[in-house]
Amino acid sequence: MRYAHPQGHVFYRKMNHARPVISHGEGIYIYDTDGKRYLDGSGGPLVVNVGHGRTEIVEAMQRQAQAAAYVHALMFTSAPLEQYANELAEVVPLPKPRFFLLSSGSEVVEGALKLARQIQMARGRNGRHIIIGRSLSYHGMTLGALSVSGKPGLRTPYLSMMNNMPHIRHPYPYRFAANGLDLADRLEESILAYGPNNVAAFIAEPISGASLGAAAPPDDYWPAIRDICTRHGVLLIADEVLTGFGRTGRWWGLDHWDTVPDIMVSSKGAAGGYFPLGFIAARGDDVEQIRRSLGDFNHGGTFSHHAVGAAAGLATLRILRQENLVENAANMGRLLGQKLRAALSDHPHVGDIRGRGLFWGLELVLDRATKEPFPVEQHMASEIWQRAFDLGLIVYYSQGCADGLNGDLVMLGPPLIINEAQVEELVSILVTAIHQVLG
Repeated sequence: MRYAHPQGHVFYRKMNHARPVISHGEGIYIYDTDGKRYLDGSGGPLVVNVGHGRTEIVEAMQRQAQAAAYVHALMFTSAPLEQYANELAEVVPLPKPRFFLLSSGSEVVEGALKLARQIQMARGRNGRHIIIGRSLSYHGMTLGALSVSGKPGLRTPYLSMMNNMPHIRHPYPYRFAANGLDLADRLEESILAYGPNNVAAFIAEPISGASLGAAAPPDDYWPAIRDICTRHGVLLIADEVLTGFGRTGRWWGLDHWDTVPDIMVSSKGAAGGYFPLGFIAARGDDVEQIRRSLGDFNHGGTFSHHAVGAAAGLATLRILRQENLVENAANMGRLLGQKLRAALSDHPHVGDIRGRGLFWGLELVLDRATKEPFPVEQHMASEIWQRAFDLGLIVYYSQGCADGLNGDLVMLGPPLIINEAQVEELVSILVTAIHQVLG
Protein backbone atom coordinates (compact mmCIF):
# COMPACT_ATOMS: atom_id res chain seq x y z
CA MET A 1 0.00 0.00 0.00
CA ARG A 2 1.35 3.43 -0.92
CA TYR A 3 1.71 5.92 1.89
CA ALA A 4 2.70 9.52 2.40
CA HIS A 5 5.32 9.12 5.12
CA PRO A 6 6.05 11.64 7.87
CA GLN A 7 9.71 11.53 6.79
CA GLY A 8 8.86 13.44 3.60
CA HIS A 9 8.70 17.21 3.12
CA VAL A 10 5.14 17.69 4.36
CA PHE A 11 4.86 19.03 7.93
CA TYR A 12 1.98 17.09 9.52
CA ARG A 13 0.32 17.88 12.82
CA LYS A 14 0.41 14.20 13.84
CA MET A 15 3.88 13.13 12.81
CA ASN A 16 4.32 9.52 13.84
CA HIS A 17 2.15 7.51 11.51
CA ALA A 18 1.98 6.93 7.79
CA ARG A 19 -1.02 7.85 5.67
CA PRO A 20 -2.70 6.22 2.68
CA VAL A 21 -2.78 8.34 -0.46
CA ILE A 22 -6.29 9.52 -1.28
CA SER A 23 -7.67 8.73 -4.70
CA HIS A 24 -11.20 10.12 -4.65
CA GLY A 25 -14.41 10.41 -2.71
CA GLU A 26 -17.99 9.65 -3.63
CA GLY A 27 -21.03 10.13 -1.41
CA ILE A 28 -20.12 9.01 2.10
CA TYR A 29 -17.10 6.98 0.95
CA ILE A 30 -13.41 7.74 0.36
CA TYR A 31 -11.07 5.55 -1.71
CA ASP A 32 -7.29 5.31 -1.49
CA THR A 33 -4.96 4.69 -4.44
CA ASP A 34 -5.00 0.95 -3.80
CA GLY A 35 -8.78 0.90 -4.13
CA LYS A 36 -9.58 0.43 -0.45
CA ARG A 37 -12.90 2.00 0.53
CA TYR A 38 -13.47 3.92 3.76
CA LEU A 39 -16.88 4.92 5.13
CA ASP A 40 -16.46 8.53 6.24
CA GLY A 41 -18.17 8.18 9.59
CA SER A 42 -16.85 11.48 10.87
CA GLY A 43 -17.26 13.68 7.81
CA GLY A 44 -13.52 14.35 8.10
CA PRO A 45 -13.58 16.25 11.40
CA LEU A 46 -17.35 16.82 11.02
CA VAL A 47 -16.87 18.95 7.91
CA VAL A 48 -18.28 16.91 5.04
CA ASN A 49 -22.05 17.31 5.23
CA VAL A 50 -23.36 17.06 1.64
CA GLY A 51 -21.01 14.25 0.66
CA HIS A 52 -17.91 13.79 -1.46
CA GLY A 53 -17.81 14.37 -5.20
CA ARG A 54 -20.65 16.87 -5.52
CA THR A 55 -20.22 18.17 -9.06
CA GLU A 56 -22.61 21.08 -8.52
CA ILE A 57 -20.29 22.58 -5.91
CA VAL A 58 -17.20 22.00 -8.03
CA GLU A 59 -18.89 23.57 -11.06
CA ALA A 60 -20.02 26.62 -9.06
CA MET A 61 -16.45 27.14 -7.85
CA GLN A 62 -15.08 26.63 -11.35
CA ARG A 63 -17.44 29.21 -12.86
CA GLN A 64 -16.47 31.82 -10.30
CA ALA A 65 -12.76 31.00 -10.45
CA GLN A 66 -12.84 31.34 -14.21
CA ALA A 67 -14.66 34.67 -13.99
CA ALA A 68 -12.60 36.16 -11.15
CA ALA A 69 -10.83 33.93 -8.69
CA TYR A 70 -9.80 36.65 -6.24
CA VAL A 71 -10.92 40.19 -5.56
CA HIS A 72 -10.13 42.11 -2.41
CA ALA A 73 -13.12 42.76 -0.16
CA LEU A 74 -12.08 46.37 0.46
CA MET A 75 -12.57 47.15 -3.22
CA PHE A 76 -15.15 44.78 -4.71
CA THR A 77 -18.11 42.60 -3.93
CA SER A 78 -19.26 39.64 -6.02
CA ALA A 79 -22.59 38.18 -7.06
CA PRO A 80 -22.02 34.83 -5.22
CA LEU A 81 -21.13 36.70 -2.03
CA GLU A 82 -24.23 38.89 -2.08
CA GLN A 83 -26.51 35.99 -3.01
CA TYR A 84 -24.99 33.69 -0.40
CA ALA A 85 -25.56 36.27 2.33
CA ASN A 86 -29.16 36.75 1.18
CA GLU A 87 -29.95 33.04 1.26
CA LEU A 88 -28.01 32.46 4.47
CA ALA A 89 -30.12 35.17 6.11
CA GLU A 90 -33.19 33.01 5.45
CA VAL A 91 -31.93 30.23 7.75
CA VAL A 92 -29.97 32.19 10.39
CA PRO A 93 -32.29 33.28 13.22
CA LEU A 94 -30.61 36.60 14.06
CA PRO A 95 -32.69 39.69 13.22
CA LYS A 96 -31.55 41.27 9.94
CA PRO A 97 -28.29 39.30 10.04
CA ARG A 98 -25.08 40.50 8.44
CA PHE A 99 -22.25 38.13 7.54
CA PHE A 100 -18.47 38.48 7.61
CA LEU A 101 -16.84 35.60 5.70
CA LEU A 102 -13.45 34.19 6.68
CA SER A 103 -11.59 30.93 6.16
CA SER A 104 -11.83 28.76 9.30
CA GLY A 105 -13.47 28.21 12.65
CA SER A 106 -10.53 29.66 14.52
CA GLU A 107 -10.67 32.79 12.38
CA VAL A 108 -14.37 33.41 12.84
CA VAL A 109 -14.10 32.91 16.60
CA GLU A 110 -11.20 35.35 16.71
CA GLY A 111 -13.24 37.83 14.70
CA ALA A 112 -16.31 37.34 16.90
CA LEU A 113 -14.34 38.23 20.03
CA LYS A 114 -13.23 41.46 18.37
CA LEU A 115 -16.75 42.11 17.13
CA ALA A 116 -18.17 41.75 20.63
CA ARG A 117 -15.65 44.27 21.91
CA GLN A 118 -16.48 46.73 19.14
CA ILE A 119 -20.24 46.37 19.61
CA GLN A 120 -19.77 47.31 23.24
CA MET A 121 -17.56 50.25 22.25
CA ALA A 122 -20.17 51.41 19.74
CA ARG A 123 -22.72 51.33 22.56
CA GLY A 124 -20.48 53.59 24.62
CA ARG A 125 -19.42 50.80 27.00
CA ASN A 126 -15.67 51.06 26.50
CA GLY A 127 -14.81 49.22 29.70
CA ARG A 128 -16.33 45.95 28.52
CA HIS A 129 -13.45 43.77 27.32
CA ILE A 130 -13.69 40.42 29.16
CA ILE A 131 -15.01 37.39 27.29
CA ILE A 132 -16.17 34.56 29.55
CA GLY A 133 -15.77 30.99 28.27
CA ARG A 134 -16.31 27.51 29.69
CA SER A 135 -13.92 24.90 31.05
CA LEU A 136 -13.15 21.93 28.79
CA SER A 137 -14.38 23.86 25.76
CA TYR A 138 -12.71 24.25 22.40
CA HIS A 139 -13.01 27.29 20.13
CA GLY A 140 -9.91 27.18 17.92
CA MET A 141 -6.12 27.27 17.79
CA THR A 142 -5.35 30.97 17.45
CA LEU A 143 -4.26 32.70 20.65
CA GLY A 144 -7.50 34.65 21.01
CA ALA A 145 -9.60 31.52 20.50
CA LEU A 146 -7.41 29.59 22.95
CA SER A 147 -7.85 32.33 25.55
CA VAL A 148 -11.57 31.52 25.76
CA SER A 149 -11.15 27.77 25.22
CA GLY A 150 -10.84 25.46 28.18
CA LYS A 151 -8.97 22.40 26.90
CA PRO A 152 -5.78 22.27 28.99
CA GLY A 153 -3.66 20.24 26.59
CA LEU A 154 -4.04 22.86 23.86
CA ARG A 155 -3.70 25.90 26.13
CA THR A 156 -0.85 25.05 28.49
CA PRO A 157 2.14 25.69 26.18
CA TYR A 158 0.82 29.17 25.33
CA LEU A 159 -0.56 30.48 28.63
CA SER A 160 2.29 32.96 28.98
CA MET A 161 1.56 34.30 25.49
CA MET A 162 -2.18 34.92 25.79
CA ASN A 163 -4.56 37.19 27.64
CA ASN A 164 -6.27 34.45 29.60
CA MET A 165 -10.02 34.90 30.06
CA PRO A 166 -12.26 33.57 32.86
CA HIS A 167 -14.05 30.24 32.51
CA ILE A 168 -17.15 28.80 34.15
CA ARG A 169 -18.17 25.18 34.71
CA HIS A 170 -19.21 23.31 31.57
CA PRO A 171 -22.47 21.32 31.34
CA TYR A 172 -21.64 17.62 31.40
CA PRO A 173 -24.60 15.49 32.54
CA TYR A 174 -22.70 12.18 32.43
CA ARG A 175 -20.08 13.24 34.97
CA PHE A 176 -21.56 16.30 36.65
CA ALA A 177 -25.22 16.12 37.62
CA ALA A 178 -26.65 19.64 37.88
CA ASN A 179 -29.75 21.35 36.63
CA GLY A 180 -29.47 24.00 33.97
CA LEU A 181 -30.38 26.91 36.23
CA ASP A 182 -27.58 26.09 38.67
CA LEU A 183 -25.08 25.84 35.81
CA ALA A 184 -26.30 29.10 34.30
CA ASP A 185 -25.92 30.78 37.69
CA ARG A 186 -22.17 30.20 37.34
CA LEU A 187 -22.23 32.72 34.51
CA GLU A 188 -24.06 35.32 36.57
CA GLU A 189 -21.66 34.80 39.45
CA SER A 190 -18.71 35.35 37.12
CA ILE A 191 -20.25 38.47 35.55
CA LEU A 192 -20.86 39.96 39.01
CA ALA A 193 -17.38 38.97 40.22
CA TYR A 194 -15.63 40.74 37.34
CA GLY A 195 -18.16 43.55 37.19
CA PRO A 196 -20.86 43.82 34.52
CA ASN A 197 -19.22 46.98 33.20
CA ASN A 198 -16.13 44.92 32.35
CA VAL A 199 -17.72 41.89 30.66
CA ALA A 200 -18.30 42.10 26.92
CA ALA A 201 -19.54 38.62 26.06
CA PHE A 202 -20.01 34.96 26.89
CA ILE A 203 -19.00 32.34 24.30
CA ALA A 204 -20.02 28.68 24.27
CA GLU A 205 -20.86 25.77 22.00
CA PRO A 206 -24.60 24.96 22.09
CA ILE A 207 -23.69 21.27 22.32
CA SER A 208 -20.12 20.57 23.34
CA GLY A 209 -17.92 19.43 20.48
CA ALA A 210 -14.52 17.80 20.33
CA SER A 211 -13.67 18.23 24.02
CA LEU A 212 -16.80 16.58 25.48
CA GLY A 213 -18.18 14.64 22.54
CA ALA A 214 -21.77 15.76 21.95
CA ALA A 215 -22.55 16.53 25.60
CA ALA A 216 -25.78 18.55 25.60
CA PRO A 217 -26.80 20.72 28.55
CA PRO A 218 -30.08 20.36 30.48
CA ASP A 219 -33.02 21.91 28.66
CA ASP A 220 -33.35 24.85 31.03
CA TYR A 221 -29.72 25.89 30.58
CA TRP A 222 -29.74 27.94 27.38
CA PRO A 223 -32.90 29.98 28.06
CA ALA A 224 -31.42 30.89 31.45
CA ILE A 225 -28.08 31.85 29.85
CA ARG A 226 -29.91 34.06 27.33
CA ASP A 227 -31.79 35.80 30.15
CA ILE A 228 -28.63 36.43 32.17
CA CYS A 229 -26.77 37.89 29.20
CA THR A 230 -29.69 40.18 28.34
CA ARG A 231 -30.09 41.45 31.89
CA HIS A 232 -26.42 42.33 32.23
CA GLY A 233 -25.84 43.70 28.73
CA VAL A 234 -23.46 40.83 27.94
CA LEU A 235 -23.38 39.61 24.34
CA LEU A 236 -24.09 35.93 23.75
CA ILE A 237 -21.73 34.37 21.18
CA ALA A 238 -22.85 30.98 19.89
CA ASP A 239 -19.98 28.88 18.56
CA GLU A 240 -21.82 26.86 15.91
CA VAL A 241 -18.61 25.94 14.06
CA LEU A 242 -19.33 22.25 14.60
CA THR A 243 -23.06 22.22 15.39
CA GLY A 244 -24.19 24.44 12.51
CA PHE A 245 -25.67 23.64 9.09
CA GLY A 246 -27.87 20.79 10.25
CA ARG A 247 -25.30 18.65 12.03
CA THR A 248 -27.52 18.16 15.12
CA GLY A 249 -30.78 17.71 13.21
CA ARG A 250 -31.73 21.39 13.41
CA TRP A 251 -30.20 24.19 11.35
CA TRP A 252 -28.30 25.44 14.40
CA GLY A 253 -27.55 23.88 17.75
CA LEU A 254 -29.31 26.65 19.68
CA ASP A 255 -32.49 25.96 17.70
CA HIS A 256 -33.06 22.99 20.03
CA TRP A 257 -33.76 25.51 22.78
CA ASP A 258 -35.33 28.32 20.70
CA THR A 259 -32.48 30.59 21.79
CA VAL A 260 -31.21 33.45 19.62
CA PRO A 261 -27.64 34.68 20.19
CA ASP A 262 -26.23 38.14 19.54
CA ILE A 263 -23.33 36.79 17.49
CA MET A 264 -23.05 33.43 15.77
CA VAL A 265 -20.05 31.80 14.16
CA SER A 266 -19.99 28.70 11.98
CA SER A 267 -17.53 27.08 9.64
CA LYS A 268 -17.11 23.31 9.29
CA GLY A 269 -20.22 22.62 7.23
CA ALA A 270 -20.37 25.98 5.47
CA ALA A 271 -18.87 24.72 2.21
CA GLY A 272 -18.91 20.99 2.91
CA GLY A 273 -15.12 20.72 2.82
CA TYR A 274 -14.87 22.00 -0.75
CA PHE A 275 -13.43 25.35 0.32
CA PRO A 276 -12.08 26.68 3.65
CA LEU A 277 -15.01 28.87 4.67
CA GLY A 278 -16.62 30.26 7.80
CA PHE A 279 -18.68 33.24 8.81
CA ILE A 280 -19.43 35.61 11.65
CA ALA A 281 -23.12 36.54 11.84
CA ALA A 282 -24.23 39.63 13.73
CA ARG A 283 -27.51 41.38 14.32
CA GLY A 284 -28.04 44.03 11.67
CA ASP A 285 -28.65 46.79 14.22
CA ASP A 286 -25.33 46.07 15.93
CA VAL A 287 -23.45 46.25 12.64
CA GLU A 288 -25.18 49.51 11.79
CA GLN A 289 -24.27 50.95 15.18
CA ILE A 290 -20.60 50.11 14.57
CA ARG A 291 -20.82 51.85 11.20
CA ARG A 292 -22.36 54.99 12.75
CA SER A 293 -20.21 55.13 15.88
CA LEU A 294 -16.85 53.66 14.85
CA GLY A 295 -16.90 53.95 11.07
CA ASP A 296 -15.49 50.49 10.29
CA PHE A 297 -15.11 47.02 11.77
CA ASN A 298 -11.50 46.88 12.96
CA HIS A 299 -10.69 43.42 11.65
CA GLY A 300 -9.87 41.80 8.33
CA GLY A 301 -8.32 38.96 6.40
CA THR A 302 -6.66 38.67 3.03
CA PHE A 303 -9.08 35.95 1.96
CA SER A 304 -12.18 37.32 3.65
CA HIS A 305 -15.42 37.48 1.61
CA HIS A 306 -13.82 35.21 -0.98
CA ALA A 307 -15.85 34.98 -4.17
CA VAL A 308 -14.99 31.34 -4.88
CA GLY A 309 -15.65 30.47 -1.24
CA ALA A 310 -19.02 32.19 -1.40
CA ALA A 311 -19.87 30.23 -4.56
CA ALA A 312 -19.00 26.99 -2.74
CA GLY A 313 -21.00 28.04 0.30
CA LEU A 314 -24.02 29.00 -1.78
CA ALA A 315 -24.01 25.68 -3.66
CA THR A 316 -23.66 23.77 -0.38
CA LEU A 317 -26.49 25.72 1.24
CA ARG A 318 -28.79 25.04 -1.68
CA ILE A 319 -28.06 21.30 -1.54
CA LEU A 320 -28.83 21.26 2.19
CA ARG A 321 -32.17 22.96 1.57
CA GLN A 322 -33.24 21.25 -1.65
CA GLU A 323 -32.43 17.75 -0.44
CA ASN A 324 -33.89 18.31 3.05
CA LEU A 325 -30.64 17.21 4.63
CA VAL A 326 -31.32 18.84 7.98
CA GLU A 327 -34.43 16.68 8.29
CA ASN A 328 -32.44 13.65 7.12
CA ALA A 329 -29.86 14.34 9.81
CA ALA A 330 -32.62 14.28 12.42
CA ASN A 331 -34.15 11.06 11.09
CA MET A 332 -30.90 9.19 10.48
CA GLY A 333 -29.57 10.50 13.78
CA ARG A 334 -32.41 8.88 15.67
CA LEU A 335 -31.69 5.62 13.86
CA LEU A 336 -27.97 5.90 14.54
CA GLY A 337 -28.61 6.45 18.24
CA GLN A 338 -30.94 3.45 18.39
CA LYS A 339 -28.42 1.20 16.67
CA LEU A 340 -25.53 2.35 18.85
CA ARG A 341 -27.49 1.80 22.05
CA ALA A 342 -28.81 -1.57 20.94
CA ALA A 343 -25.29 -2.78 20.15
CA LEU A 344 -23.21 -1.13 22.87
CA SER A 345 -25.32 0.01 25.83
CA ASP A 346 -24.38 -3.14 27.78
CA HIS A 347 -20.69 -3.10 26.88
CA PRO A 348 -18.62 -2.96 30.08
CA HIS A 349 -16.35 -0.22 28.74
CA VAL A 350 -18.89 2.03 26.99
CA GLY A 351 -19.94 4.43 29.71
CA ASP A 352 -22.18 6.80 27.79
CA ILE A 353 -23.74 7.05 24.34
CA ARG A 354 -24.99 10.56 23.59
CA GLY A 355 -25.86 12.72 20.63
CA ARG A 356 -28.24 14.82 18.57
CA GLY A 357 -28.85 14.49 14.85
CA LEU A 358 -25.74 13.13 13.16
CA PHE A 359 -23.37 14.10 15.95
CA TRP A 360 -22.73 11.29 18.45
CA GLY A 361 -20.16 10.57 21.12
CA LEU A 362 -19.24 7.34 22.89
CA GLU A 363 -17.37 7.77 26.15
CA LEU A 364 -15.12 4.85 26.99
CA VAL A 365 -14.42 3.95 30.62
CA LEU A 366 -12.38 1.44 32.54
CA ASP A 367 -15.25 0.86 34.98
CA ARG A 368 -18.89 1.60 34.12
CA ALA A 369 -20.03 1.55 37.75
CA THR A 370 -17.56 4.19 38.94
CA LYS A 371 -17.11 5.95 35.54
CA GLU A 372 -13.35 5.68 36.07
CA PRO A 373 -11.62 6.57 32.80
CA PHE A 374 -8.87 4.59 31.18
CA PRO A 375 -5.40 5.91 32.02
CA VAL A 376 -4.34 8.41 29.38
CA GLU A 377 -1.23 6.43 28.47
CA GLN A 378 -3.40 3.58 27.15
CA HIS A 379 -4.80 5.82 24.38
CA MET A 380 -7.94 3.73 24.10
CA ALA A 381 -9.87 6.10 21.82
CA SER A 382 -6.89 6.33 19.51
CA GLU A 383 -6.63 2.54 19.42
CA ILE A 384 -10.27 2.22 18.39
CA TRP A 385 -9.85 5.01 15.84
CA GLN A 386 -6.93 3.13 14.26
CA ARG A 387 -8.70 -0.25 14.33
CA ALA A 388 -11.81 1.23 12.74
CA PHE A 389 -9.65 2.86 10.08
CA ASP A 390 -8.01 -0.46 9.30
CA LEU A 391 -11.49 -1.96 8.94
CA GLY A 392 -12.58 0.78 6.55
CA LEU A 393 -14.36 3.25 8.85
CA ILE A 394 -13.26 6.79 9.64
CA VAL A 395 -14.25 8.06 13.09
CA TYR A 396 -13.08 10.99 15.22
CA TYR A 397 -11.56 10.72 18.68
CA SER A 398 -10.29 12.83 21.55
CA GLN A 399 -8.89 12.50 25.06
CA GLY A 400 -9.30 14.52 28.22
CA CYS A 401 -13.08 14.67 28.63
CA ALA A 402 -13.06 13.38 32.23
CA ASP A 403 -10.60 15.80 33.80
CA GLY A 404 -8.71 17.54 31.03
CA LEU A 405 -6.17 14.72 30.74
CA ASN A 406 -7.95 11.39 31.12
CA GLY A 407 -11.12 10.34 29.37
CA ASP A 408 -11.58 8.76 25.94
CA LEU A 409 -14.15 9.71 23.33
CA VAL A 410 -15.02 8.22 19.96
CA MET A 411 -17.19 10.57 17.90
CA LEU A 412 -19.34 10.14 14.82
CA GLY A 413 -20.49 12.78 12.37
CA PRO A 414 -21.12 11.24 8.94
CA PRO A 415 -22.30 13.24 5.92
CA LEU A 416 -25.94 14.27 6.23
CA ILE A 417 -26.78 12.30 3.07
CA ILE A 418 -26.31 8.97 4.87
CA ASN A 419 -29.10 6.41 4.46
CA GLU A 420 -30.40 3.55 6.61
CA ALA A 421 -28.23 0.85 5.05
CA GLN A 422 -25.13 3.00 5.50
CA VAL A 423 -26.02 3.66 9.15
CA GLU A 424 -26.15 -0.11 9.63
CA GLU A 425 -22.76 -0.49 7.95
CA LEU A 426 -21.21 2.27 10.07
CA VAL A 427 -22.42 0.79 13.35
CA SER A 428 -21.40 -2.74 12.35
CA ILE A 429 -17.81 -1.74 11.64
CA LEU A 430 -17.55 0.43 14.76
CA VAL A 431 -18.89 -2.34 16.99
CA THR A 432 -16.36 -4.75 15.49
CA ALA A 433 -13.52 -2.30 16.16
CA ILE A 434 -14.63 -1.73 19.76
CA HIS A 435 -14.88 -5.46 20.46
CA GLN A 436 -11.51 -6.13 18.91
CA VAL A 437 -9.84 -3.48 21.07
CA LEU A 438 -11.84 -3.69 24.31
CA GLY A 439 -13.23 -7.22 24.16
